[in-house]
Amino acid sequence: MSELKALTGARGIAAWLVVFFHLRHSLVGVPAPVMAVLDKGYLAVDFFFLLSGFVIALAWAPRFAAEGWRAAGPFLRKRTARVVPLHWFVLVGTVAVAGVLALSGRAVADQFPWEALPLHVVLVQSWGGGHTLAWNDPAWSISAEFAAYLLFPVAAVMVDWRRWPVVALIGGIVSMLAVLAVVLAANGENGLGGDVGRFGVLRCVCEFGTGVMLAALWRRWQGVRGMAAVATLVATGALVVFVLGWLRESVAVPAGFAALLLALALTAGRPGNMLEGRWVHWLGEVSYATYLAHYPMWFVFKLLFVNDAAAAPWGVVVAYCAAVAVASGLLYRFVERPAQRWVNGLGRVPVRRVVRG
Repeated sequence: MSELKALTGARGIAAWLVVFFHLRHSLVGVPAPVMAVLDKGYLAVDFFFLLSGFVIALAWAPRFAAEGWRAAGPFLRKRTARVVPLHWFVLVGTVAVAGVLALSGRAVADQFPWEALPLHVVLVQSWGGGHTLAWNDPAWSISAEFAAYLLFPVAAVMVDWRRWPVVALIGGIVSMLAVLAVVLAANGENGLGGDVGRFGVLRCVCEFGTGVMLAALWRRWQGVRGMAAVATLVATGALVVFVLGWLRESVAVPAGFAALLLALALTAGRPGNMLEGRWVHWLGEVSYATYLAHYPMWFVFKLLFVNDAAAAPWGVVVAYCAAVAVASGLLYRFVERPAQRWVNGLGRVPVRRVVRG
C-alpha cells in the first residue's frame, strides 16, 4: 500500500495540538477562542486511535486474509518495533531526570512513582493497574494502542471487513462508537478525556476498530465522485453540533473525526493538498517522537527556565518548541528508525549463499 501523505501530515498537526494542550496553562495573553481550542487538544489522541486502525487495516488486512494466523507474528513484531524502542529510550531519559531530582532531595513521588515504573516499561499502565498518568503521561495512549494491537490479529483472522457491504460497515462503525458513548455515559463521563486509567483502553479499541472499518469504506469509495464532499459535510456537522453543545463530546467528536479521517483519505493525493507539503509531511513522519518526547522535555524546561509555571516567557516557549522539533528529527533518524530496522531484522531468516567453485 502506498502512503497517503495527507494522513501523515494530519498526524503531525495532531501531535502538535497535544504539545500545546500540555503547554496551555503556562501561556499568557492567548485569546479566549484559541485557548478554547487548546483546552480540547487531548482530543487529538482520538484522531490518532482512528488513524492507527485505518492505516493498519490498509496495510495488514489483505495479509491476514491471505495468511491467517501466520501473519500475527510479523504483525506484532513490526508493531513492537514501531512503538517500544523509542518509548524505552524516552523513558530511560525520564528516569534519569527523576533520579537526579530524587538525589537532590526533591519530592518526585507524584509524577515519578517508582513502584509503577515496571507497568510503564512493559506498556500496561493503561490496563487498570493504576498510575496511568505518570512518568511520561502521553505514553498512556501507546499502552492502550498496544492492547488494540493484541486484539487486531484475532479480529483480522475471524473477519475480512473488505467483504462487508457498505451498510454493514456503517452499522459496525455506529455500533462501535455507540458502545464507547454508552459506557462512558453510564459511568458519568460525558467527555473523552476523563479517567483514562479506567476507560482509555475502551476508548482506543472502539476508535481503532472504527478506523479499521473506515479503511474498508475507503477501499469502496476511493474514486467515487462526491463521497469526499459527503464525508466532509458529516464531519463539519458533527463538530458544529458539538461546539454548539447539542451533542456530548463522547458522541460527536469520534463520529466527526471518523468522517474527517475518511474525507482526508479520499482527498489524499490531489494537487495542492496542503497536508502533503514537504514540512507538514515531515512533521507527520517525526510525530511519534514529538508525541513521546515533548512532555518530559517541557518538565525539564520548566525546571531550568521558568519561575512561574502559569506564565512562561514567550522566548522560553519558542525555544522549547524549536527544541522539540529538533529533538523529534534526531530521535526519528538516530533512534526510532534504526531501532525499527534492528527489531524487524530479528525476525528474518538468514539466507546462506552457496559459493560454487
